Amino acid sequence: MSAGKILLWIIIPYVSVAVFVVGHWWRYHRDQFRWTSRSTQLLDRRILGWASPMFHYGALAAVGGHFIGLNIPHAWTDAVGIHEETYRWIAAIAGAIAGGISLIGFLGLVFRRARSDRVRRSTTRLDIFTYGILTAMIVLGCWMTFGHNLATNAPYNYRDSIGVWWRSLFYLDPKVGAISGAPMVYQVHAILAWFFWAAFPFTRLVHAWSIPLQYIGRPYILYRRRYPTPVRQPLP
Repeated sequence: MSAGKILLWIIIPYVSVAVFVVGHWWRYHRDQFRWTSRSTQLLDRRILGWASPMFHYGALAAVGGHFIGLNIPHAWTDAVGIHEETYRWIAAIAGAIAGGISLIGFLGLVFRRARSDRVRRSTTRLDIFTYGILTAMIVLGCWMTFGHNLATNAPYNYRDSIGVWWRSLFYLDPKVGAISGAPMVYQVHAILAWFFWAAFPFTRLVHAWSIPLQYIGRPYILYRRRYPTPVRQPLP
């Protein structure tokens, strides 16, 4: 096995996971005041009103699709009666919808940040890096969905290659050969994903973990007047 393959498919994944975990711990304990999305809604909300929900919901659906595709082996779906051809069309159509929605929303967010002087002045170098790597990942993801799965009669079955390598990382027995033969666009997409997750704890994206789920079970808050309401006397 070459040193390049060891670096790309063993060292980078494990280092990224370590940075992801340790980085969140460090950020939460040392930088809680900036554990926020640093929202710019007050600066310009016209485009944000539709672009942000589209990007967030589309991205969540895309992450869910990746989780299913990479963690559920081919044999499992066959065992429940979902054949590979059926699975491919379900995954391709769902992925195309999620990818298209997230791409449109993301383009709206980029356009908003580029055209608004006030929003642009609040942009940091780390924001630019995040936008850049997200652009590359979304574009490559859409290309794989539309170009490799929907527009061809012989789509690439990543579950029997990249999925095997992905799961083997958790077994501490990386199957490098399973991904080293994948098409280049899939390999680049995978490498970019590891850099994205390594940078995640240090970006404004950490606000994703701050969903106020405790509000669901929180009891109602009762508001009382500080002073009693004066009783109106009936008219004579």
